[in-house]
Amino acid sequence: MGLIIYLDGQYVEEEQAKVSVFDHGLLYGDGVFEGIRAYNGVVFKLKEHLKRLYQGAHTMGLKINETPEEMAQVVTETCRRNDLTDAYIRLVVTRGKGDLGLDPRKCAKTTTFCISATIKLYPEELYQTGLELITVATRRNIAEACNPRVKSLNYLNNIYAKMEANLAGVPEAVLLNNEGYVAEATGDNIFFVRDGVLYTPPISAGLLEGVTRNCVIDLAKKRGIEVREVLFTRMDLYTADECFLTGTAAEAIPAVKYDGRMIGTGQPGEITKMLIQDYRDYVRNAGDGEKI
Repeated sequence: MGLIIYLDGQYVEEEQAKVSVFDHGLLYGDGVFEGIRAYNGVVFKLKEHLKRLYQGAHTMGLKINETPEEMAQVVTETCRRNDLTDAYIRLVVTRGKGDLGLDPRKCAKTTTFCISATIKLYPEELYQTGLELITVATRRNIAEACNPRVKSLNYLNNIYAKMEANLAGVPEAVLLNNEGYVAEATGDNIFFVRDGVLYTPPISAGLLEGVTRNCVIDLAKKRGIEVREVLFTRMDLYTADECFLTGTAAEAIPAVKYDGRMIGTGQPGEITKMLIQDYRDYVRNAGDGEKI
C-alpha cells in the first residue's frame, strides 16, 4: 500500500494524486513549497514554516485556498493517515491549472498537495566525519530577478549548483552572490566558527531564511556563544576553525574541507558538535510544534 496524499481537499492514494499537465507549477515552476520535519509525534516549527509559505505566496501573488489553520490540520492529518510520527513533509502550493501561456490570470485557483514520507539526505557517517564543499560557478539568484527569500518551485539555480558538485565528486556546493560574498549551499544555510564566535551570512546576502538556521542561532545564544550575521568571502571559510551547514532535511552537519583546503583540524569542531547535539536534543524533546 502506498502513501496517502492530501490533494485539494481530499486524501487519496499516491497513485491517484495527480495534477494537470497544464498546472503552472509544472509548466513554469510557478509555486511555493516547504520542507517540514516531524519528530516524536510533533511537527517541528510548523507555525514558522507556514508563515514563510504564506509570505512567499503573498509575494508571488498566489492566493492559497486553505487558511493557515486549515493548512496546519492538513499537515498533521497527512502524517496521521500515513501512521508517521517521524517524517519529512513536503507541502506544495502551485499557481494551478492554466493554459500554455505565462499569464497567471489564466489560472483560476491554486493547487495544494501535501506529502508525508521519510528522507535521508546524507549518510550517517558524514555527520561524524564531515562534508567536503566546493565553490561553484553558478551564482545565487539576485533578489531583483528571483528572490531567494521566496522558497519557490523554480529551483534551477540550486539544481545547477548541485550538478556542479556532483561533477566534482563532492556532496555539497557553496554559492556566492553576485558581489562575490558567500550566500548559502544548494539547500542549506552555512555557518563558520573563528575564535569562538559563530558567523553566518545575513539575509541580505541573498539566501533563504532557514527555520533550522534561526533555531541554531537561538541555541548558540543560549550557550552564550556570540553570533554575528555578516558578509564574508571564501577566504573566511578557508581560514575558519570550524564550519557546518543547517537545513530541515540535513538538520545540522559539519563541513571539514572547502575548495581542497582543510577547515581547521579537518575534523568536526567542538562548537559544531555541541550545537549539532543541542539541535538534536531540542527537536526530540522540546515539542516546539503541532502534535500529530
